Amino acid sequence: METKNDFIYTDWMLIENQFNPEELQTRETIFTIGNGYLGTRGSFEEGYPQALSATLIHGVYDDVPVVYTELANCPDWLPLVVIIDGDRFRLDQGKILKYNRELDLHQGVLRRSVRWCSPIGKTIDIRFERFASLADHHVLAQICTLTALDFHGLVEIQASINGYPENKGFNHWEGLDQGKIDRGFWLHSRTRTSRIHLGMAAKITVSGIEAALQVNTAPGYPSINATFFCEPQQTVTVEKIVTVFTSQDVSEPVSAAQEKLSRLDNYISLHDANQQAWAEIWQQSDITIEGDSKAAFAVRYNLFQLLIAGSHQNETVSIPAKTLSGFGYHGHIFWDTEIFILPFFTFTQPEIARNLLTYRYHTLNGARRKAGHYGYQGAMYAWESAVTGDEVTPRWSLLNDYYAEDVRIWCRDREIHISSVIPYAIWYYWRVTGDDEWLKDYGAEIIFDTAIFWSSRVELNPLTQHYEIRSVIGTDEYHELVHNNTFTNRMVQWHLEKACTIYDILSSKYPDKIAELEQKLQLSAEMRNHWLKIIDKICILYDSETGLIEQCEGFFQLADLNLADYEPRQKSIQAILGIESTNKHQVLKQPDVLMLIYLMRESAEFPYNRKSLEANWNYYAPRTDITYGSSLAPAIHAILAADLGKTQEAYERFMQAAMVDLEDRRGNTNDGIHGASAGGIWQAVIFGFAGIQFTDTQPVAHPHFPPGWTRLKFKLYWRGRWHDFDLRPISLPSPHPHIQGVIFDLDGVLTDTSEYHYQAWQKLADEEGIPFNRQANEALRGISRRASLMLIIGNRKYSELQIQEMMERKNNYYVELIENITHNNLLPGAVSLLDNLRVAGLKIAIGSASKNAHLVIEKLGIIDKLDVIADGYSVQKPKPAPDLFLFAAQQLGIAPQQCVVFEDAAAGIEAALGAGMWVVGMGQPERLGNAHIILPSLVDLTWEKLQAKFRDFALQNRA
Repeated sequence: METKNDFIYTDWMLIENQFNPEELQTRETIFTIGNGYLGTRGSFEEGYPQALSATLIHGVYDDVPVVYTELANCPDWLPLVVIIDGDRFRLDQGKILKYNRELDLHQGVLRRSVRWCSPIGKTIDIRFERFASLADHHVLAQICTLTALDFHGLVEIQASINGYPENKGFNHWEGLDQGKIDRGFWLHSRTRTSRIHLGMAAKITVSGIEAALQVNTAPGYPSINATFFCEPQQTVTVEKIVTVFTSQDVSEPVSAAQEKLSRLDNYISLHDANQQAWAEIWQQSDITIEGDSKAAFAVRYNLFQLLIAGSHQNETVSIPAKTLSGFGYHGHIFWDTEIFILPFFTFTQPEIARNLLTYRYHTLNGARRKAGHYGYQGAMYAWESAVTGDEVTPRWSLLNDYYAEDVRIWCRDREIHISSVIPYAIWYYWRVTGDDEWLKDYGAEIIFDTAIFWSSRVELNPLTQHYEIRSVIGTDEYHELVHNNTFTNRMVQWHLEKACTIYDILSSKYPDKIAELEQKLQLSAEMRNHWLKIIDKICILYDSETGLIEQCEGFFQLADLNLADYEPRQKSIQAILGIESTNKHQVLKQPDVLMLIYLMRESAEFPYNRKSLEANWNYYAPRTDITYGSSLAPAIHAILAADLGKTQEAYERFMQAAMVDLEDRRGNTNDGIHGASAGGIWQAVIFGFAGIQFTDTQPVAHPHFPPGWTRLKFKLYWRGRWHDFDLRPISLPSPHPHIQGVIFDLDGVLTDTSEYHYQAWQKLADEEGIPFNRQANEALRGISRRASLMLIIGNRKYSELQIQEMMERKNNYYVELIENITHNNLLPGAVSLLDNLRVAGLKIAIGSASKNAHLVIEKLGIIDKLDVIADGYSVQKPKPAPDLFLFAAQQLGIAPQQCVVFEDAAAGIEAALGAGMWVVGMGQPERLGNAHIILPSLVDLTWEKLQAKFRDFALQNRA
């Protein structure tokens, strides 16, 4: 499938600089914001045809035909309409002159700026910003800034709540009441079947002008209108603050919403509190990757989507497969949460992990009802779960083709391994956190009652005297009726082993609790003995000589299939072959045997060992529909490939997972974020590339860095304390350099435009009334335009729009100043050294952070002496990140350790060292202390003299 590459990624920012209506619903998913209580899709405040606007609140489910129940799309708090002299601002009308939308991951804020010309030719700048407060989960905030550019006229703002939201055509809400408050309104709604009450309250504040306010309480769509006359270049700001509660939070949600709203301060104070809350969250959960800006952003993006979906306070809800970002899977909970998502929270936000697992305790009675329905004992967890834990997997899949037969969904009946997967998650939560109280009060009961289910589900084969589990679906899912799926059987065996261990621990440590559970669950010594028999005699299809595991009975007898014969394709193998034919072939939707090996990897229990991993990887990886089978697969393959030293393949699978939503790799991002893949990405970084393993005393890293990665930094919570990891490959080059490429910084090395930069910054600072001088300018050497501006403005408050304008203004001043640069502006010795290096056969590149590097090089007349130009447009991360120099080396086709960099700034020297390159510092030693060699200038320098200096350095630093 064609990927979408029109995003710009910075460290923390996702930027979209053009609007594509064809991507509307996909981008709504991608720009989702939230706070762990609710999620709001990235729909436009003013609306757009075919938009899938949604705000989904944890636990607010309502019944719906065919699919039992689904998360109800809650009343929409976003509507904020701008009308200019009767013309309503909409992106499908008038003209879009400028467009920019950005998601700030660090603060959880979504911003959008549009310059729009109305149908009658009036131009206005409109800037929206919104967030769902992480500091107070019941608070939502918007701000809209308007600047009339070329007109004076009547402007009307309509700030509303839409009480008629739909789940793709189905409205779950009935309006009960609504009313006015000071500068705002309130709304009271209730779900039609589950009878959940919701209260919202909203108020607006207009600044920059005197505005007339009027509240309109049209049934189900309360709004407040602000009208005013705007003059050219006049800026007006509208703040909209919204509060929301449901009857699952408080007994009187309407009163709670109004009372909360009355106590709230302005947008800025709410924004600051939200920013602080996010800073604290990221302090524990962030992952820093240097040397690969795309991967670095993609990891943060996926972690952000998990963080806004995990409930900080509610232990009766879990994370749906599509998080709170879309309508896919109706908001139902799968095994995705426990196996793919939970580890991230266990190691970084253990309180959220505890809540997610406690949800399974609260749904235990539903699991018991399901077991009883099928004629078994104990607890049999639902494949898809919602509020009660009863099975809510749809029985039929309703296709879009009206004449096609509906497809029976067998997962509800046969995909039963979830009843061991949940105990697996409980065990590892307990092992990581040491939370004995939770295990005693909640976890043990789940482990025991699901073990009782397995006691009644297994069958003893009288011929083989082995216990078997027949008529199941394994994790593969392309094979819908198999016997003795090895993943299921081994997980049951493992589960019963741990159930015996927990039974013994509780008997010793908490005798009263074990007595209580024995009575409640009819546990007994006889039951424990039965578990031991199953552990000893369960069927495991394993060849000890080869290490190869058969996925299920008869799998090796199925017809083989070469997936390469079907490439290129844009859909799954099952969609191509059909369900029946796929069942007859050795092709997998997602890892099954390899998934089992991965789950046993952490404790190195059977069947995890090198021999088994290699044998089963070689057999099953080529048979897995890794591109269009399941989004759960690539991250798991990435980890196992890293274990096997297949670093390039690991990286390819990792990026496949990391970009699944950002590039809509599977064509279904409009349904919501791939939550399991997001959790798998965290595991791929931590367990795959960092190679984290656990000793008796601490976690230990065994890194397998992908090419280009120069740093990996994160922290893990383990057994009561935090462990910081700051991993780097060996960054020093060989003591006997074999240099093939030379990378020059431009300013301060080949020419000196620093005076022009200084004059441009000084002019800007003077205009803004900011103190600035030549001494302050020294701190700007070698760093990006944005980083320079941030140093200049210090703690002064500027909006992102103002920052962008100031950077552009400074650049315009600089471009004007450098118009007069000529060949004569090259520094002494530069031309002769470039010519000497060319004769010696070395490749030459420019590595400049300046976005004007091409212009300067052309004016200097040296473009024909260069092989590559890497400038400020080449990479996202500026110096001191090594990305620019790594990019230059890559373009030259030379390994980093075979390159030497000429730099005059500390930030550039740090970047070159981080890239693993040799560094020649140009200028004063006190500024260049970390460089391998320091030179005052390029005068009389030749390649032969430089080689001699390198040899001297190597001799002096020989260990």
